[in-house]
Amino acid sequence: MPLAAGTLLGPYEIQSPIGAGGMGEVYSARDTRLERTVAIKILPGHLSENADARERFDREARAISSLNHANICQLYDVGETNGVRYLVMEYLQGETLADRLKKGPLPIEQLLRTGAEIGDGLDRAHRGGVVHRDLKPGNIMLTKGGAKILDFGLAKSAAATGGAPSRPPDLTATFSSPALSAPLTAQGTLLGTFQYMSPEQVEGKEANSCSDIFSYGAVLYEMATGKRAFEGKSQISVASAILEKEPDPITSTTPAAPAALDHVIRGCLAKDPESRWQSAGDVARELRWIGSSGSGSQMGTLPTPPMRRRVRERLLWAALVASLLGAVLWMAARPSTPAPLVRASLLPPPDATFDFDGDFSGPPVLSADGTQVVFCARSAKLRNSLWVQSLDSATAKKLPGTDGASFPFWSPDGRFIAFFADGKLKKISAAGDQAATLADAPNARGGTWGSENVIVFAPDYRDGLWKINASGGSATPATKLDESVHSTHRWPSFLPDGKHFLFLATNHGVQVRDKFGIYLGSLDSNASRLILPCDSDAQYAGGYLLFHRETQLIAQKFDWKSATLSGEPLTVAEGVDYDGGTWHTTFTASENGVLLYQQTISKTGYDLTWIDRTGVPRGKAVEGIAYNGMRISPDGKRVALAMGDPKPDIWVLDLTRGTRVRLTFDSSMHQMPSWSADGQRVAFTTQAGMTLAFGSSLHAKQSGGTGQDEILLDENKENGTATLNWPQWSPDGKYLTYQRMTGPGNASLWAIPTSGDKKPFLIVQPQNPQGNIRQTRLSPDGKWLAYSSTDSGREEVYVTTFPSASSRWQISQAGGGYPIWRGDSQEIFFAGLDDGAIHAVDVKANGGQFEVGIPRALFVVRATSSVGYPYDVAPDGQRFLVPMPQQDTATVPLSLVVNWPAALSR
Repeated sequence: MPLAAGTLLGPYEIQSPIGAGGMGEVYSARDTRLERTVAIKILPGHLSENADARERFDREARAISSLNHANICQLYDVGETNGVRYLVMEYLQGETLADRLKKGPLPIEQLLRTGAEIGDGLDRAHRGGVVHRDLKPGNIMLTKGGAKILDFGLAKSAAATGGAPSRPPDLTATFSSPALSAPLTAQGTLLGTFQYMSPEQVEGKEANSCSDIFSYGAVLYEMATGKRAFEGKSQISVASAILEKEPDPITSTTPAAPAALDHVIRGCLAKDPESRWQSAGDVARELRWIGSSGSGSQMGTLPTPPMRRRVRERLLWAALVASLLGAVLWMAARPSTPAPLVRASLLPPPDATFDFDGDFSGPPVLSADGTQVVFCARSAKLRNSLWVQSLDSATAKKLPGTDGASFPFWSPDGRFIAFFADGKLKKISAAGDQAATLADAPNARGGTWGSENVIVFAPDYRDGLWKINASGGSATPATKLDESVHSTHRWPSFLPDGKHFLFLATNHGVQVRDKFGIYLGSLDSNASRLILPCDSDAQYAGGYLLFHRETQLIAQKFDWKSATLSGEPLTVAEGVDYDGGTWHTTFTASENGVLLYQQTISKTGYDLTWIDRTGVPRGKAVEGIAYNGMRISPDGKRVALAMGDPKPDIWVLDLTRGTRVRLTFDSSMHQMPSWSADGQRVAFTTQAGMTLAFGSSLHAKQSGGTGQDEILLDENKENGTATLNWPQWSPDGKYLTYQRMTGPGNASLWAIPTSGDKKPFLIVQPQNPQGNIRQTRLSPDGKWLAYSSTDSGREEVYVTTFPSASSRWQISQAGGGYPIWRGDSQEIFFAGLDDGAIHAVDVKANGGQFEVGIPRALFVVRATSSVGYPYDVAPDGQRFLVPMPQQDTATVPLSLVVNWPAALSR
């Protein structure tokens, strides 16, 4: 029975009904305490005993309570009076978007403004870990203050969307007009409203943020045309249209609509979730760009953005680049017409972000003829995939079967791409056929494919170069590594004859700098000679050797036949991105004068953010730091940080007071901090050179910053070959555990007693010769050791006994790394390498046995550093500290230069 006017629900006096649906009744009411009008949604009496209905009602309260945004209807209060459960929300005056659309499509200017507001609100929900799952015009209110998203009754935590199928819904409730009755929410196993459902929802699969973006696109389409994107006479025909058909271009109905808007909407309505825009915030920014650039009223023209404006558009800018390049290539084909110098930018696809730095990505690579580029990019998942884009096309194509790919390179004819994944060298057709495995490459550092159909590659970061026929066979050495001078040969690049190649030779520890640089190698001999002292890779293109110097990309005349340099080094570009950890620069060049490079990206923009187990942010611990690793103290009150770029130092942050204490001050690099059980000392690695964590020693300092630096272990004083990482004291203080690397892919786990003879002893070594031990973490009770290993061919998390590794139990089942224990040693967390989620596993010690539960995904987090953990966990296991990038890497474009040598004379 409806509530009568004057009924009191706590301090709220009911005034009149606003709307009703199967899952709720909405009333206007007066807040007697604050003398303001509010909207109250109640759970009807006939549903109050329905467990599903109560759960949905409570879920809506939880969802909205975690969000606070100008474009989301605000929740004021929740309560229950005499068995009536209710939500108190802001009272909105206006009309629903559904009511407005009955009058026809929105004017373009209003569409762009309102659409951006919807995107902003949706983006806030997604960043808060909430998926709406029923976005439609009836759930959007148009007010004087802007658009407001309503009705989170179907909303669900993003971290929970990987679970079991959701309970069947009932009719969708609204906060607006009681006359609003269409469209309906389907009853059964599907969640959402049919005309706005994503294909995966229609198929009965779990909805996620990408599903919301599809619904967002359907709403934008209707705003532009006045018609629904997917129509039908029945639910079956509507579902069929969603799964199989593409809506007509918006210009067929609204000729004045800009072509740019059609691009944006189609990016939302892609059938494959991974091919859609991955961020509602990006869509909102696109809509604002269209409006601010004048496209909203200029029949789809593509104006040039202001010089100071950060480039945010994707497909449009790519189309502009393609047209420029097409024109230049046409002119270049005419010998009498000199090709002009052209500069432009290239952004990643709308559903991915570039990933060029670190151990597991690599720079983009142009094909030999300069018409195609292959690059690593990632979407919501943690692992990279390969994408190929023809420079006369506006879109990039993802290559299936390339998850986890890194360091791609082309065949000379541009028909195939070689790359590294899962510890192997692989090749795949540029058209996207099944990948073939060629050789083992546990920790690759680049490759090159010559005209003799031979591939030269670096299978490991501490190894020489190897060669193999691209059609298959056995790999054999291509260079001989002189370990007294160099610890690595990497980043090979063939010269035009297909027999000689360039490569970088350097050393992880000993700094013999006059012998570090670019060397010349040959397929006919494993001997090599120095061409140029350098700290990065180099490429030959158009008669020049391109290489890195400080912050510049340099070109110098190079006769590859005699291997001699001549003339003055000339600057090609300033501020080119350089990865000092792996010694490579983010650039690629082709023989016909095409150059792609990325500007230096600031690494100081990380906020350490608290996130609960559902993925909802709960505040920031520190803002705007150059993150390189962290460790929360045993009592959860402080965090030790490796912070700084390019030289990290160790700091201790008091999480309660916000104060910081710096522990290291010298010119070395300091990383991988950990705590003593009493919180009095911090252990860390120290690297004398400007490289990441190689040839390192183990040190400690008082956590308050007093006292002298204490050397815990330094094998390099004797032989200069060992690399020591991940130091950690056992809780009883009797041992210091660490990872020890002595050769290519040869990392094992060791411990050293802190008293007595202090003789190091081996705990765990790889069972597979091609395996590698990676991160490690002792349990708080000191009885168990968790670590990740590539023994099985992919990285997984294991647990063994400590200090004697008598048994082993596998924790992750589908790839995992970065293990962390809960403070009571009864739960292990790890990062899934396929789904990008933090997983939790219940564990229990039973005598000498170890019981392992089923891993469950909590929320998605993206790795931020090849050295530091991408997260840490409070001792109670209820909060996670995660470095969140302030800078949207999707907005950092590749700089495209056509006929770059023309710039050298200017």
